Amino acid sequence: MLLIVEPDPRAAALIRDELERAGHRTVTASTARRALQLTDATSPDLVVLDLRAPDGLALCRRLAPHRPVVVLSARDPIAALEAGADDVLGSSFVPRELALRIRAVLRRAATPAEAVHTLGTITLAPAAREVRREGVEITLTAKEYELLLFLALHANTVVTRDELLASVWGFRAPGASRTVDVHVAQLRRRLGAPELIRTVRGIGYKLVV
Repeated sequence: MLLIVEPDPRAAALIRDELERAGHRTVTASTARRALQLTDATSPDLVVLDLRAPDGLALCRRLAPHRPVVVLSARDPIAALEAGADDVLGSSFVPRELALRIRAVLRRAATPAEAVHTLGTITLAPAAREVRREGVEITLTAKEYELLLFLALHANTVVTRDELLASVWGFRAPGASRTVDVHVAQLRRRLGAPELIRTVRGIGYKLVV
């Protein structure tokens, strides 16, 4: 089930028709309040959110920790990524491209069962999508979780910002490396273990175990 949050009825119908042709079931909302009601009622697998919707960025921040969010925006894409969006398309997107981007995001979110990763006092269990510090669960946004998982799978290896953008966000864009730095900083704070992810100056990051 996909939730479409779109204040423009024509655009909502266009998006709904394309996604249903791609085999998805959909529900639509034009306001943040209705979107939250439908989220509680249907527990969607992914949200398509037009930032022209009232309180769009705030809604993205609220939804992103629990499910993937694909944002439609003519505004600064960095703001959407910093709010937790998994992908961003401009306002002149092609509906077919949106369907393909959603398929890619859902594929990345469907992490296969793997052994638990022990990262110092942090444990990462991909099968359950759980992260714990000394047994206490840590709540991460979907993007923070994917970032941690990618770094864990490449532990003790330097990963460039471009590699993280391509593998975790699914794209490269000039100036977008800033969002990697912001998410790493947020991830460090949430984990309470800043020494776990080292900055490699001028290159990227390395998770050290």
